[in-house]
Amino acid sequence: MMGMEEQEEWILYMLKAVEQTSKDTLKMISVIVNLINTTADICRKELPRNTYSKELVELLFIQPYTKIEFLVSAGIAERRTASTYLKQLEEIGILESFKSWKETIYVNRKLYKLLKG
Repeated sequence: MMGMEEQEEWILYMLKAVEQTSKDTLKMISVIVNLINTTADICRKELPRNTYSKELVELLFIQPYTKIEFLVSAGIAERRTASTYLKQLEEIGILESFKSWKETIYVNRKLYKLLKG
């Protein structure tokens, strides 16, 4: 059984761990928000006007990869148009594609690298 002093030390230790984790999380959120803004700026400048949308950029940050079906499900574009959008994003260096079975997966390289640490 722990004494009062040991309990106090343990509680302080846990509070410091929570504090550090919170600081690290806030820092990561800030970096991701900056990356979203930078990506949006690049997309506005380099993509055709009919391709860029805030919703498209936000979708690229829901998870580190995307695929045609994600754009279709989000109501951003029909299948063929979604494919074109993703290819354009790859051409300007935002995404990188690879084949997985019969499907093409597009990875948000910078977000993936950030999350990988």
